[in-house]
Amino acid sequence: MARFKAKQPSSGAAEKKKPRMSNAERSAYFSRREAAKVLRSVLQGDAHRRAVASIKSLVYSPSIKNKKATFALVCQTLKHLPIIKDVLEGANILNSRWKRQVELVYIITYDILFGQEISFVGDAEKFLLQRKVSLQSALARLLVRKKMKCIEDLLDRYQTPDVSKPRYVRVNTLKLDVDSALIDLRKQYMVEKDDLVPDLLKLPPKCDLHDHPLVMNGSVFMQGKASSMVAAALDPDPGWEVLDACAAPGNKTVHLAALMRGKGKVIACELNKERIKRLADTVRLSGACNIEVFHGNFLSLDPKDPPYSKVRAILLDPSCSGSGTVAERLDHLLPSHAAGQSANVDETERLTKLASFQKKVLTHALCFPQVERIVYSTCSIHQIENEDVVKSILPLAASHGFRLGTPFPQWHRRGLPVLEGFEHLVRTDPVEDKEGFFIALFVREEGSVIHPSLSPDSSHLSLVKRTKRKNLSKKEARIRMPTLYGGMFKMFLYSKPSFRVNLK
Repeated sequence: MARFKAKQPSSGAAEKKKPRMSNAERSAYFSRREAAKVLRSVLQGDAHRRAVASIKSLVYSPSIKNKKATFALVCQTLKHLPIIKDVLEGANILNSRWKRQVELVYIITYDILFGQEISFVGDAEKFLLQRKVSLQSALARLLVRKKMKCIEDLLDRYQTPDVSKPRYVRVNTLKLDVDSALIDLRKQYMVEKDDLVPDLLKLPPKCDLHDHPLVMNGSVFMQGKASSMVAAALDPDPGWEVLDACAAPGNKTVHLAALMRGKGKVIACELNKERIKRLADTVRLSGACNIEVFHGNFLSLDPKDPPYSKVRAILLDPSCSGSGTVAERLDHLLPSHAAGQSANVDETERLTKLASFQKKVLTHALCFPQVERIVYSTCSIHQIENEDVVKSILPLAASHGFRLGTPFPQWHRRGLPVLEGFEHLVRTDPVEDKEGFFIALFVREEGSVIHPSLSPDSSHLSLVKRTKRKNLSKKEARIRMPTLYGGMFKMFLYSKPSFRVNLK
């Protein structure tokens, strides 16, 4: 059998072999590509007004290795993005190949024109670096066209506002007690206990704890005060079955597990495929053993099915506009914000659709037969997503035996006075409290009976029929009817016996 010698590479081929990257070059190379991946998610979400997560959540996910460099690149590129787009269009250098990787092109263009010109290793870097003169010429022409003397003038309207807010961390009591966390953190920082939320600690602004061992091992979670108030408002008992209806990224889910001291069960429901991965990572990090992750739609759950018929509490934190956390989320850097779309007709239409969905999920939550407590929460400042949703659901809630509870009675900022009972609602202010959240707590009256067989549309009518069958007088019927806030519900019910909740 003939044997062939393997062909030895020529010395010329050896010379063409790419040299190994230094640590600095490798770090810059991968940071740009991680930043491009995050930037693509951010821009796609902003274009469709359906962000998967905030910029910070995307950057600080476990899949991103060089978090600091990636975060800086994403933020700075977004800040300069209107200029970068104009420069690339003016230079006319992109072919079809690089248009398919346009987010990476944005990142590298930022680095070439405005960043630190180091470690340009990689095909995309070399392509753009060879056209640096064209990019600089296009930038100069842009300044002349805009009648600006320098880049700083051009950037003025894209400047990041200074949001100075305390750094809050919540101690995960499934792994560590509060006193031990205080001792550890006080080695480096000024730390004090929060006066409202148990297990919440307050640190000075701009403390970077992302690489702290207690954060890395899940002993503490970086979570804002308003966000931490949501699970605390629900306050489930150990041993209960609890449902977190819209669970990802999972901070509130694992908070529920800690409040229940790891006893009972928390069903964490999430529909989005990408967010379910983040939820699972958060649950693993927390060490909670009583959380069951369900990948599916909360609205598809049958309240009468055995896995859900014994649910005692529901945390409902549905999709919302996020208008109360725009500074924290860095939404002011997004193209939609820069284009002034926040007040246009499309935004009004979006809020209306969100409110319709929010009413639908809250209505569904009321149908679970054993549920005693429901928290409805948003990180929105808009009345249409908050008080208006609660107001529209109150008659139905009353027919199921629910009233508004008063979480955190010592908290001074309550709901807008657009409905009776607004003083039971909780609001936080994006200026005063640095976050804009809304919380409503529904509590089932002791002894009330929930009829899961009744649809939301028929519950009021069936209640009237049951009353008439008992041959009660109209006056007696009014006494027996569930009431809400000064008899308004009684009058409404008798004047419209075929009342139907409008979810459109």
